[in-house]
Amino acid sequence: MLTQILTLDATLSNYLRIAEQPGLLRRIAALVAHSGDSWFWLAGLVLVWWRGSLEWKQKAISMGIGILITAALVMALKYTIRRRRPDGKWGEIYRRTDPHSFPSGHAARAAMLAMLATGLGPTWLAAVILVWAPLVGLARVAMGVHYLSDVIGGMLLGLATGLLTLYS
Repeated sequence: MLTQILTLDATLSNYLRIAEQPGLLRRIAALVAHSGDSWFWLAGLVLVWWRGSLEWKQKAISMGIGILITAALVMALKYTIRRRRPDGKWGEIYRRTDPHSFPSGHAARAAMLAMLATGLGPTWLAAVILVWAPLVGLARVAMGVHYLSDVIGGMLLGLATGLLTLYS
């Protein structure tokens, strides 16, 4: 049964994959896939904390803490499960520094940020991140660094981490 599920997962993921196809859609997918990088978000949150009002400083701190908690949980699961990433060339930095794919840290981070943006506001930020978050996960599959199940697992973990961060 597990073999059948993993085969279906690989087939669906391969169907969504565009990493080897040149063109505008591939460039957009690569940009969206990178937009979930933790360094990008942490740098942005430091800037918001440095320049923002007290309200925005508090939001930046909550999101930064959420990113760190999510990263710790993702890495613990990755090194416990040790599922290899799909074969491919794109995303060499991810493949070298983190050869494991389940769960997707980018998908977990995006879902966690969407949960926090929904809980902390403002509404416009929540709306933007709620649209962006699933696109990050799909882009990671499209660029061949994750299977679809990695993204689903990451998003579920991210939603749970977001709730934990909001209510603790």
